[in-house]
Amino acid sequence: MSETQSSWKVLPHGRLSEIDENLLTVTGTIEMPLMHLPRRMTVVRLADSRLVVYSAIALDEVEMAALEDYGEPAFLVVPGDHHRLDAHVWKLRYPNMVVAAPAGARDAVEKTVHVDTTAPYFGDPAVQWVAVPGTQAHEAALVVHTGGGTTLVLNDLVANIRNAHGFGGWLLKAMGFAGDEPHIPAVRKLAMVKDAEALRVQLLAWSDIADLRRILVSHGDPIDDRPQEALQELAASLV
Repeated sequence: MSETQSSWKVLPHGRLSEIDENLLTVTGTIEMPLMHLPRRMTVVRLADSRLVVYSAIALDEVEMAALEDYGEPAFLVVPGDHHRLDAHVWKLRYPNMVVAAPAGARDAVEKTVHVDTTAPYFGDPAVQWVAVPGTQAHEAALVVHTGGGTTLVLNDLVANIRNAHGFGGWLLKAMGFAGDEPHIPAVRKLAMVKDAEALRVQLLAWSDIADLRRILVSHGDPIDDRPQEALQELAASLV
């Protein structure tokens, strides 16, 4: 997903869904040669009703109106080198949004949109920005605390594409993006993971969050069945 849109082009997507207090998500698909790649946008509402939009997707006007009713779009998080497809048009639509990207991805992201900060201050202790250790700051995560527990928002580091069917599904599996359990795709491990031990330690630290309810990933289903154990298994895969 390293290309960029020059106008507000709506690709197939579902409806925004509030999965926890102050937390929206929506999924869509990108048509690629021989396959459809699922993608996810996550929206976090801060204490002052400003919104943090993570891995932005251009939605239809009905869903955009629902998003604007939810709060004021204030932060546009481009969480990695390749998630800039709709970043430019979001910035055009909301010119006052602060664009944030991890430091390692800044050069790539700035081919599409100017990056205002690599360490955003959200002004809400319930929402934490993390430049994921071991990735040379090429992946940004959010840790979001709500009344329902804690949600970990990841980008490309972990995939959880289930039930991939047909030839496109076979391709996704062959490329390491689809499977029967959450995993770090081999291509991502090769490209992104520069210090496996540092990443392993971070995954285990996240697994110690007692009220962790779910992990949201940019490609695939939420990991909401024993997310702590999933993180432990992901950490073990790095040994």
